[in-house]
Amino acid sequence: MTKPLVLALALACSASAQPARNDYSDGRNWLCLPGRQDACAVDQAATVVSADGKLTRDTWKADPGAPIDCFYVYPTVSLDPGGNSDMTAGPEENGVVRVQLARFASQCRLYAPLYRQATLTQLRAAAGGSPIPVDRALAYNDVVDAWNSYLQRDNNGRGVVLIGHSQGSGVLTQLIRNEIDGKPVQARLVSALLLGTNLAVPRGKDVGGAFQSIPLCRSAKQFGCAITYVSFRSTVPPPDNTRFGRVQGDNMVAACTNPAALTGGKGELRTYLPTGGASITGSSSEPRPWVTPPQPIETPFVTLPGLLTAECVSNLKGSYLEVTVRGNPLDPRTDDIPGDVMSNGQVNASWGLHLIDVQLAIGNLVDVIREQGRAFNAGRKSTEQRR
Repeated sequence: MTKPLVLALALACSASAQPARNDYSDGRNWLCLPGRQDACAVDQAATVVSADGKLTRDTWKADPGAPIDCFYVYPTVSLDPGGNSDMTAGPEENGVVRVQLARFASQCRLYAPLYRQATLTQLRAAAGGSPIPVDRALAYNDVVDAWNSYLQRDNNGRGVVLIGHSQGSGVLTQLIRNEIDGKPVQARLVSALLLGTNLAVPRGKDVGGAFQSIPLCRSAKQFGCAITYVSFRSTVPPPDNTRFGRVQGDNMVAACTNPAALTGGKGELRTYLPTGGASITGSSSEPRPWVTPPQPIETPFVTLPGLLTAECVSNLKGSYLEVTVRGNPLDPRTDDIPGDVMSNGQVNASWGLHLIDVQLAIGNLVDVIREQGRAFNAGRKSTEQRR
């Protein structure tokens, strides 16, 4: 066989080995799209558990005419057997949008693409010392294709909030850096909620590092900015082997913006937790009864006003959202929340409250994007009137 023929065959085999690109004009490649009954069309009603043990109902309603969009990339949840997931939604993908995304439908139209993410299977294999192959570029390229499809087919110049957690935030950070930061499409960015990730900024500054022209959000009236944090209990700060709260680079720190107090200081978290206590992966500790004596709770979520506060702190441990649980053993309400990563029955402090980063402040985040969306659209209207 001649060398040119061998080379041609090698190139053909290499090309055929490349995974096919997804067609995101096909609705089957999306977990959530506006106007259909899908994984995001789920009940978000909650029971308010007051400190005195009183239970009341917190109603919720999606807004099909919402004035902005939300584009969401989910965290590492897939239990598919390989290093990358397939494009068939399992209980993990359907479950994570229920707890992390569906509540935003009161303020925005929801777009959530399926993507061939790096799986939880490979993460656990690597942690156990037996890594399996994974193609992280495949996951990123899927999200880029979904984003471009959304822009071309659905956006129509509307403002958009980007929402991600963990792996999803990492993918969105890369997408923003490559496809949005400093480009014309940045004008459509209402905000980026990059949760559970280490986003680098120069110490004492709100812009630079990961992004060159997208600052951190310091007000709910500010738009075109980013909200980011990693969460740890005040009683269990980041240990020496922490996965979160630290970044590489001289004079660089992990950014922290407190959605309960964007201007700074402490704020009360508006937390919504699944009634059964399950986290995004189902691996957190199970909750104690929400009240004593236990009472039946018929809503899928509970919210606990006054129980949790948070403040961004930066110290030798790292830069992170410090969550304080203000339980009172004299009242009938639970004095703690589930959400820790457990290993052999023990809290794995290196993960902090990573499993519930989003749920901890999802009520605050919904409120923030409502105000940001109003400010964004008011600013756009004012600009158009001046033309």
